[in-house]
Amino acid sequence: MNLVQRGSQTARDGFHNEQNICDKFNNWQFDNEAQQWLTIMQYDLSKIEYVRAVVLHGYKADVNVQVQIRLKSAIDSENIQVKLVSNRKGFNQVDKRWLLHYKEMWNMPDNIYSLLKYYTGEDKPYKTGVRDSRRMFMDEFTNEEQELLLDWFSNNKTLILSDIIKGRGQFSAEWILVVQKINNNARWMLVNINQALQHYSSGDVKISPKGSMHIGHVTMQRKGGDGGRNTSKMLQFKLDPTQLFDI
Repeated sequence: MNLVQRGSQTARDGFHNEQNICDKFNNWQFDNEAQQWLTIMQYDLSKIEYVRAVVLHGYKADVNVQVQIRLKSAIDSENIQVKLVSNRKGFNQVDKRWLLHYKEMWNMPDNIYSLLKYYTGEDKPYKTGVRDSRRMFMDEFTNEEQELLLDWFSNNKTLILSDIIKGRGQFSAEWILVVQKINNNARWMLVNINQALQHYSSGDVKISPKGSMHIGHVTMQRKGGDGGRNTSKMLQFKLDPTQLFDI
C-alpha cells in the first residue's frame, strides 16, 4: 500500500465535529494534524499559499478543503467525509432513502423492487407464518427469490457501494477521515476513498442469519424504529468506520 495515500495517529486533544476539522485545516500553519493530512493528500507544505475549509451539508463529503499552491493558477479542492465514532466497533449509517429512489438510481428491475418492498414493509407479506406480520425477512423468500436478489446485488455491487459511500457529483467524497474518541483518548485515520471502497467491497454478497443482506463489509437493512412511523420502511446501508484502522 502507498503510505502517502493514508495515515493514522493518536491525537491528544481529540475532535468535536466537522467544524472543528475545518478549523484545524484553516489553522494549518500551526496545527500538526492538519499538516499531516495535507501531506497524506500529497501536498508540499512549503509550497502552500493558503488553505480554506468549509463544512458541507447534504453531500457525501462533509468538509471541502481548497488549497492554493504558490505559482499555480488553479486551486485544488479536496472533499472529505468525516466519521466521528465513540465506540471501539460499531455500525454507522452511510445512506438512507426510500426504495423507489434506489430503484431510479440503479435502474432496479421490477422483480427486485417488488421483493424489496416486501422486505421494507411497503408491501405486506405475501404468505403467512412469517416472523413479522408487517414485513418479510430475506431468508423468508423462496430459494429462487433469494438467488435473484443475491445475483442482482452481486452484479451491481461496485455501483451500489460507490453511490452509498463515495456519492456522485461535485461534492462526492475523495477521502474518509475517521476519528475515534473513547473516553479522553482519540485517534484518527485518513484514507483515500478508493482504498476505502476496495476494503468495504471485499467479500461476497450474502443473506445474513438475521435475514438482512451483507454486501461485502456493508450491511443493507430496513431502517426500522421511528416509533413505527412510515419512515421505518426506508432502506438503509451501514458500515463500521473503525475497520479502516486495520486495512
